[in-house]
Amino acid sequence: MGARRRLLADTPPEHRHRQGAPASDWSAGYLNGWLSQPTPIFGLRLWVLVGIAVGAAIVLVLLLIFVCLSHRRRRRGDLLAANLYPAGDTKLLKQHLQHQATPTKDIQEIVRRQQAETPPPPAVQLAKAVAEPKTPPPPPPPQHRQPARKTPGSGGSERDGATPRSTGSAGMPEVSHLGWGHWFTLRELEEATDGLTEENVIGEGGYGIVYKGTLHDSTLIAVKNLLNNRGQAEKEFKVEVEAIGRVRHKNLVRLLGYCVEGAYRMLVYEYVDNGNLDQWLHGDVGEVSPLTWDVRMNIMLGTAKGLAYLHEGLEPKVVHRDIKASNILLDQQWNARVSDFGLAKLLWSEKSYVTTRVMGTFGYVAPEYASTGMLNERSDVYSFGVLIMEIITGRSPVDYTRAAGEVNLVEWLKTMVAERKAEEVLDPKMAEKPSPKTLKRALLVALRCVDPDANKRPKMGHVIHMLEMDDLLFRDVCQNH
Repeated sequence: MGARRRLLADTPPEHRHRQGAPASDWSAGYLNGWLSQPTPIFGLRLWVLVGIAVGAAIVLVLLLIFVCLSHRRRRRGDLLAANLYPAGDTKLLKQHLQHQATPTKDIQEIVRRQQAETPPPPAVQLAKAVAEPKTPPPPPPPQHRQPARKTPGSGGSERDGATPRSTGSAGMPEVSHLGWGHWFTLRELEEATDGLTEENVIGEGGYGIVYKGTLHDSTLIAVKNLLNNRGQAEKEFKVEVEAIGRVRHKNLVRLLGYCVEGAYRMLVYEYVDNGNLDQWLHGDVGEVSPLTWDVRMNIMLGTAKGLAYLHEGLEPKVVHRDIKASNILLDQQWNARVSDFGLAKLLWSEKSYVTTRVMGTFGYVAPEYASTGMLNERSDVYSFGVLIMEIITGRSPVDYTRAAGEVNLVEWLKTMVAERKAEEVLDPKMAEKPSPKTLKRALLVALRCVDPDANKRPKMGHVIHMLEMDDLLFRDVCQNH
């Protein structure tokens, strides 16, 4: 009883309960009184301090969430840079190739199809309206000296010159029951490349090694020996077969056939004999580049036509996902061939985009794809816009050796155009400069392609139209957009 009297004495009068009141009412009154007591901290009541503490805890939790999201974004950006797979040692890659995993179900299915009596329905339907007629090639000019430059691969094996050019089928192995190309045996490809020797290596990267080879009928080929890095060989093999196995276009490198034997996964391409665009833009070509303005425009148009065919001439459409200078191969007439479809994605007409892991080459990747993983053909358009800027300026998309304001090619070029210094962006190795109107046209096309709003970027068919039209018509189109 004495303890209860003391407790009641400590309780504020307004919260004291009558004798016989329910215990719950008495406890609530006591709690209210206790929370209403002033504290030594500025005389604030206890419930005020409790509220402040809860609010601070909520703010802290939100801050931690924000930090985690920022870290995740930076990590995604690092993945882009990490996808610039450095060229590994050839011997080391060959050792890995000897210990590849067993075939996956997808690859086994391809082999079973080879033994089938009837071919499967085509995986890729060609749209005749966009297909280009074949034209006889012009007589070959004198051979060009390839610049001495070898770049690391990204997304696929880099080729230092190479991907195949071929004619005729004499001496080829039997036709594949997949309905296209040829089913090469491992022995045939080893003979063509002198046993996959280092002397025949023309490119190497994170996904394998590319060898130059010669068939019995003297046809030159490029053999891509896929490195099975955590199943990547099966993935790239399946992607390239599905994406371009049946595709025929003069601005797309042709996949001639394949080899699935034991642990080996090999793709056989036509051989393109004049290197890649990256070598001619950034390699040792001397003080004057052989890439004149007309040659550069021809490369832009050829690349655009190849991409337009992938985007608008096929069902499902093919999103390349790794358009860059080193994936544009050149023949002796400076005709462009888009190559390396190891990262390609198929996009059916009923889908406006696909969500996938962010892959590609740092500096070429569209910002909306890098931040969300949502991919469609507009991502390729952005990469093509960066490529146009690279062709015009001779600069890499990202160059940390330059001044702070010139590291990022896209931002630097936007600034130069805004300051009316367009003629100062030209590659200094070009002996003859284009007319101001012609240069302005190419720059405006590039700027439209890299629009931050993906929906405002033109389709590749429209890009071709803008690059080919005359000055008056081009001015009208720009004003309408």
